[in-house]
Amino acid sequence: MDKNEHLKLYQEMVIIRRLEESAAELYQQGKIGGFLHLYIGQEAVCTGISSVRQPKDRIITAYRDHGWAISAGIEPKIVMAELLGKADGCSKGKGGSMHMADTELNFWGGHAIVGAHIPIAAGLALGDVYQGNEDAITICMFGDGATNIGFFHEGLNLSKVWNLPVLWVCENNQYGMGTAVKRASAVSDIRQKAEGYGMPNDQIDGMDLMNVREKVSKVMDQIRKEGGPYLLEIMTYRYRGHSMGDPERYREKDEVKKWEDEDPIGVFRKYLIDEKIATDAELDEQDQEAEAIVEEAVNFAESSPNPAPDTLFDNIYVEPTPIEYRGYEMAQESEEN
Repeated sequence: MDKNEHLKLYQEMVIIRRLEESAAELYQQGKIGGFLHLYIGQEAVCTGISSVRQPKDRIITAYRDHGWAISAGIEPKIVMAELLGKADGCSKGKGGSMHMADTELNFWGGHAIVGAHIPIAAGLALGDVYQGNEDAITICMFGDGATNIGFFHEGLNLSKVWNLPVLWVCENNQYGMGTAVKRASAVSDIRQKAEGYGMPNDQIDGMDLMNVREKVSKVMDQIRKEGGPYLLEIMTYRYRGHSMGDPERYREKDEVKKWEDEDPIGVFRKYLIDEKIATDAELDEQDQEAEAIVEEAVNFAESSPNPAPDTLFDNIYVEPTPIEYRGYEMAQESEEN
């Protein structure tokens, strides 16, 4: 990476942090409804992985998805408009916090049901195989809590049986809602769960963006060359509660402070200065630009119109079309017969 690329990644992390902080304020003001799951503390994961993926690689994630939406390429103002339920949002204000998506960017959501998107990820990868999309990888994120349910095991098992090009990523932020991993999972090292399927796996530090970039890049190269799935457990930490209504009685303040001392933005900033890639003044300028972008996003979202009542039933059903299967058109057999 050159200097400009480093600065872009730094600014992206700051934008995600500032947008989440602004979202928390707007939620407390009653301008964001429903649930709100903040990504504060985990920014190095989405920024690092997205920086090494190719446009043909699909991304699918769970409900803590605002950071992933921005890293996938959705403009912060569009993300903020969706959070406020406005018509200019990426889901036209009908999805809200947990349903960010833009298939043109190969970002497939944003899914609110714990682990339900994991079999979908296997299906996306299977679709790429059928369509002959060579070297395309499906990157699927989920939390540690999702690894204790059936969807997880079904998805991993099928991906190995069919040798699908999936990078399974567990963003292990130490807690499934308010329950620590060791209290809910018989195997506390999540990566070991891949052993039951003969699947290669690893565990890495997710608070260091450069480490995430390096390790994920190597894994994705391996998948492209050798095929098949891979499980990567990325150790990270959320600084805020599970959602905005979380009283956080399950963890001590000293624990949170310990992780905050390894803040991913601070770690990356120190790296840029120590390696003489950027100066404090240059990074301060990136901070200011990020603040301005998020302020603009909030203003845009608040001035965006509400969805019109007559659009309530739009985009629920899609007209059936022929399916292209490796160059052959398959019309609906029932109609032909």
